Order: sequence, then structure tokens, then C-alpha cells
Amino acid sequence: MSAMKKLRWGLIGCGDIARKRAAPALVDLPACELVAVSRANFDKAESFAREFGAKRWYKDWQELVADEEVDAVYIATPVYLHAEQTVASAEAGKHVLCEKPMAMSTLECDLMIAACEANHVRLGVAYYRHHYPAIDRIKEILRTGEIGRAIIAQVNAFERFAPDEAHPRRWLLEKDFSGGGPMMDFGCHRIEVLINLFGHVKEIKTLAGNVLFDREVEDTSTALLQFEDGPQATLSVTHAAFEPQDTLDIFCSCGSIQVDALNEGEIKVRTKESERVEVHTPHANLHQPLIADFVEAVLNNRTPQVDGHLGREIAKINEEIYRNDERGMKSRS
Repeated sequence: MSAMKKLRWGLIGCGDIARKRAAPALVDLPACELVAVSRANFDKAESFAREFGAKRWYKDWQELVADEEVDAVYIATPVYLHAEQTVASAEAGKHVLCEKPMAMSTLECDLMIAACEANHVRLGVAYYRHHYPAIDRIKEILRTGEIGRAIIAQVNAFERFAPDEAHPRRWLLEKDFSGGGPMMDFGCHRIEVLINLFGHVKEIKTLAGNVLFDREVEDTSTALLQFEDGPQATLSVTHAAFEPQDTLDIFCSCGSIQVDALNEGEIKVRTKESERVEVHTPHANLHQPLIADFVEAVLNNRTPQVDGHLGREIAKINEEIYRNDERGMKSRS
């Protein structure tokens, strides 16, 4: 029997997400081999490589991209670097799985998509909630019509974030590096969930600002989304509230669905006749199903479930949210 084909990976960026989720998945998945890593701090790159069994480590990501033994790259760097690194990787013939948000703008997304298509490599974006069993189950419940038509969806995503000057993720507060505050950072994840459930957005209204902190990016934002053939949805995100939230509530014409903690997978379903609780727990490594799907897509020459076009659609919505925010701030000044 011939040996199973493996996808050989290079990891660009060795921060928290890479350590907690991306690298473990690249090591644990049978169809993956982690070959090389890169990090600006060479000593930390070496220790990371040794920890996860990579053969080589680089200070400059360009050297990793040029590594002929690397088939695919996972990009886990700040947002402002995504487009440049994706285009360079594609031109070197590497498949690309990029952290979210995909890029700083839809223009950058277009450049990334074009480079990958021109060089016949796959492009994926790390919206791992797309693979949550709870989301699949909610889609099924909505599709059956058990609780009628979705009318209003409400999402709260609250993560207190007040880093000091030395914090490694301080760059998230610098607009030129991050593109924006919590709506850009993790609001994009919830936009993906809402698109997955309800389809395309046709109208957007927003309100954003600094409610608590004096900083370059917003600390709080709320978007009202009208879906083309679906409900109205409110998405509220903040870096300022003390209590964390990761909720999803869907109110329908004949019932409702309540999710108190999306990352845990418990859903409460209310109908006209009854109320029940279902548990659809995600994988222990939230990134692993997404990476597994991307690997399968590359090896079987198909499009990954979360591809560059979906990443661009999310970026376009976020771009409109921030454009509306700027208009609103001018009208209120």
C-alpha cells in the first residue's frame, strides 16, 4: 500500500493562535506535515520549531515562502501583512490558508484572489466557526421550518481588551496594522456566522465609537444587517464591557433558538409545543476541522468551504460598516 499523501506546511507567524490551534492541528492531522516556521525573533522561531517538530525556522518569511519543500503556508500575522504574504506565497506556487480577517480592504482581497487563481493554488480564510456542529444544526432546524421563518437575529461578542504598551497584541489598537477595533478583530467571525445562516446582506446601518477608552480604533460597535431573503440581524461587539459574551439568538415566526456560548455548542430550541436543549460540541481544537477541510480541498482539487470569495464578502460588509461609521461620526460632529 502506498503511503498517504501529505501536505507540507510552512507557518508564517508564531503567536498565540499559531501556538494554541494552528500548529497543533498541523501536527495532529495525518495528512499534514509541519516543515518550517518563520518569526521575526529568530530565537523564538527556533524554539517554536523545536516544540512542534518543524525541520527549519526562518527569521524572514520570504525565505520560508521560497522553501521548495513547502507546499502550503498558514499565514498567522497581523492583518496588514496578509495581502503581501498571500500574493508572494501564491507566486511561489504555495497554497494559502490565511488568518481572519482576510485583509485590510476588498481591494487587497481581490489581489489575493487573483494571485491564487493565476498561480492555480487554493486560498482559504480561517473562519473556523463555519465548521461548528451547532451552526450546521441551526441551519437544519431553520431549513425544516420547525420554528417558522427567521425574523430577528441578535449576536453579542464582548471581549474586554485593554492591553498595556508591552502587550504582544497591542497592534490591534493601531488602525494601520489592524484595520479597526473589535468589529474588524472578531466581529468578522460573527458576520461569517450570519452569512452562513441567512445568505447575502442587502442593507447595513451602524453605530460605533469609543464608549470607555480613548484609542485610535473603536472600542464598541453595533451593526444592523438586513438580509436579502432573511431576517434583520443586530451584531454588537465591544472591547470595553467587563462581562464576556458569545451569544446568538434567533427569533422566528413559530419559535426561537438561543445560544448562550457559541464556542460551547449548546442550543435551546423553543417551539409552540415544547422547549428542548441540544448539545453539539465543537472540536477541542477549534481550528482543526477548518484546516482538515482545506487540506482535503487541496489534495482532492476542490474549493475549500471557506475560500477567498467568502473572505472577500465578509471584508466588503466590514468595509461598509466602517464607511457608515465614518459618515455617522461626521454627521454627529
